[in-house]
Amino acid sequence: MTDFFGVWQGRNDGEDPLQQRLYRRVVDGSSDNVLHPGDFGLCGFAVDEGVARNQGRVGAAAAPDMIRSAMANFPVTTAELRVIDFGNISCSAGRLEEAQNALSERVRETVRSGARSVVLGGGHEVMYGHFSGLRNAFPTAKIGIINIDAHFDNRELQPAVGATSGTGFWQIAQQEPLNSLHIGIQRNSNTLKLFDTAHQLGMKYILADEIFFENLPSIYERIDELIAGCDLLYVTICMDVFSVAVAPGVSAAAYNGLMPDAAFMHMYRHILRNDKLVALDVAEVNPTYDIDNHTARLAAALVNEWLMTTL
Repeated sequence: MTDFFGVWQGRNDGEDPLQQRLYRRVVDGSSDNVLHPGDFGLCGFAVDEGVARNQGRVGAAAAPDMIRSAMANFPVTTAELRVIDFGNISCSAGRLEEAQNALSERVRETVRSGARSVVLGGGHEVMYGHFSGLRNAFPTAKIGIINIDAHFDNRELQPAVGATSGTGFWQIAQQEPLNSLHIGIQRNSNTLKLFDTAHQLGMKYILADEIFFENLPSIYERIDELIAGCDLLYVTICMDVFSVAVAPGVSAAAYNGLMPDAAFMHMYRHILRNDKLVALDVAEVNPTYDIDNHTARLAAALVNEWLMTTL
């Protein structure tokens, strides 16, 4: 039984590969960090300093291991699956920028090897560190970002505060033109200033109200347009995009958030099937406010969808 972090445990149905579960395909990155093309390099970002700076409810730093535990027992459906787990990055003495830099380096090494990057947050400040690692690995590539989130996270950085969970896209835009699509945006969660900033920075978006089954063809067109214009694709999921009914354990709960229903899952799988996708993270799971690990389990299921996707 794989147990090197105390969380990769699950049911053992036998030795036949057809009976295996995810925890048996996880390799401890501290003892075997040789990544191969097609592997998934997994890292936890056990940090919520950005949430605290953004005046949110802290607790997301405890999420990575909860998500791992929820992932462990999923059945394996792809023959060549191998997940290399490099453990958690933490934040000491409030030094968020150092933690983001450490994540950036981990991601850079992962994707430079030809492996795919999975990061378990942590607050949504994970996004800036994850993107920075991709940019460092591929300095000239056009990187497209799909942000599944109720919020734009494009607040202007205040020098007295520093980076937060809500400044990531503004930070990227100060370095290069944004190539992003934000899915699930809520009008009651973003001020007019944030909408105006999104327009000025060229941030394309799909409102939460637009995501329903009959509208999927139009949504696919907008997704495909973004992907066609980029070399690499990065998907970041902030769990507060979902309704509090299915995701109670977040910093900013949403009574009218998305449901992971058939329409959403069709859209999500459409994104995952694209061979330009090299990186994915989930953020803002907050175990302090979760109920029976509902939010952690949903985050785990969303990550597992990618692990089990056959291109």
